[in-house]
Amino acid sequence: MTAPRATLRLRVVPAARRSGVVGRHGDAWKVRVSAPAEAGRANDAVLALLAQTLHVRRGDLELTAGFTSRDKVVTLDGLTSETAETRLATAAEGR
Repeated sequence: MTAPRATLRLRVVPAARRSGVVGRHGDAWKVRVSAPAEAGRANDAVLALLAQTLHVRRGDLELTAGFTSRDKVVTLDGLTSETAETRLATAAEGR
């Protein structure tokens, strides 16, 4: 049996006042990070935020598309899409 794997679509706002999951943005999740979009710092901040929000290890997340774009795709090992969606929705409600 293979471990669950999820794919998340994100819309990222770099250099925000504070980091967090905002909510839905079309078929993606809108997230804000305080790191600027310089030298991959915002990408690192996005992955750190997702790891904390989803309660997974940073190594379970991989940025697979959108390295220089606000629209990104992240793959996640160890959670189903449904569990990831539920945790992101909970985080967005609690902001």
